[in-house]
Amino acid sequence: MRIGLFVTCLVDAMRPRIGFAAIKLLGAAVCEVVVPKLQTCCGQPGYNSGDRKSAEALALKFLAEFESFDYVVVPSGSCAGMIRVHYPALFKDDPALLARFTALGQRTCELTDFLANVAKPEKMPGTFQGTLTYHDSCSGLRELDVYNQPRALLATMPGITIKEMVESTTCCGFGGTFSVKYGELSTRMADNKCQHIADTHADAIVGGDLGCLLNIEGRLRRNGNHSTRVLHVAEVLSGMDEEE
Repeated sequence: MRIGLFVTCLVDAMRPRIGFAAIKLLGAAVCEVVVPKLQTCCGQPGYNSGDRKSAEALALKFLAEFESFDYVVVPSGSCAGMIRVHYPALFKDDPALLARFTALGQRTCELTDFLANVAKPEKMPGTFQGTLTYHDSCSGLRELDVYNQPRALLATMPGITIKEMVESTTCCGFGGTFSVKYGELSTRMADNKCQHIADTHADAIVGGDLGCLLNIEGRLRRNGNHSTRVLHVAEVLSGMDEEE
């Protein structure tokens, strides 16, 4: 399979190791991985803020760069949800483009969903030892039904014990521009999430969206928790968490 990896602008700017971890995982699953060099943002920030024109422009750019691949894989439920759910909605009045975006969306997968349900590798390269708890991002869960997939992959790693937190599926308060528009509410939501994490006494909090993880890590550290590691699921599955 020829895979187009959409790295996402947040991963590229803030923690590019997640992109390399995704490449490692896809390569281990015997996929040919291509990373289009001119890729940028999926357009979600503009779309969520009402800037339809910029969202449409970025969607068309994405279509030109990724339409030729067998699958598009994204280490982010939020960006994958934008591509699968909202791109077709943007072009619902253009039948030709709607058909192309719908077809591309059907070949676009969040990373753990692709690994669990399409590639199905025999084992994960990672060697994480310890306990972790998993945070389910809103878009991945509600737009793409990503819940069991990361847990199933993590469960194949013998050194891991998963401790589920209370309200793992409740929003962390990030929500992109939500955290800017409603800072006080966002902070309270993040503090609640941090308390649920602390109650598990897990060594690490793991998730599939870097935006959520950065938000959670920021509150953990500001609240004095400097011991709980904050990791993307790709880092754990690939073993690249060990390079911190």
